[in-house]
Amino acid sequence: MPERILIVEDDPVFRSVIQDNLIVEGYRVDVVGDGQAALAHVRASQPDLIILDLTLPDWDGLELCPLLRRGGAIPIIILSARGQKFDRLQGLRLGADDYITKPTDIEELVERIKVVLRRASPPVERLQIGKLLVDFRTQRATSGRATVRLTFHEFKLLQYLAQRPQQVVHREELLTEVWGYVNPKVVTRSVDQTVVRLRKKIEPDPHNPIFIRTAPGVGYCLCTPSSE
Repeated sequence: MPERILIVEDDPVFRSVIQDNLIVEGYRVDVVGDGQAALAHVRASQPDLIILDLTLPDWDGLELCPLLRRGGAIPIIILSARGQKFDRLQGLRLGADDYITKPTDIEELVERIKVVLRRASPPVERLQIGKLLVDFRTQRATSGRATVRLTFHEFKLLQYLAQRPQQVVHREELLTEVWGYVNPKVVTRSVDQTVVRLRKKIEPDPHNPIFIRTAPGVGYCLCTPSSE
């Protein structure tokens, strides 16, 4: 299920620009124009992340920030024209996970959203995929009573995909987050070769995979019975 993002922004034009771009990225997006509406929305339907402007018609966003987090640990990114050091530090002290100053690059905003959501997501500890049971805490994989030997990167790749069921994950993201490449544009077949090995271990027919599926030219997607 795509993450739901709440945009709290009183400028309808800027709000619409952010909303349209996040929808294109595959997020579910709700928008409100003031603090009172934001509080009501969070009480009714807890979002996965909030983008919060500080200058609202009824609230100062710095006062609103801890109230929005009060009902749970909802990640908050402050997006504001107020770029003074005091505001940035105060926003982070009051619970914001990131602080971005307007005007902002939409592509950078999307990447920061991804980072904050990754940090907020609890790690998948166990995964049942076909006959294979993977315990990421103990780094053990079994099929019935038989042990299935997975490499370090096979465990990490499976766990990373399991955090994002039914979502296509780009090769560049996998190279950065699983392999630790600083430059994800590096030419390497590490991801594809690891997927080939994994398919041989978990797929009924590795040549016609049903669990780890390919998005041609993009990346890979993990599909399990519980996510379909």
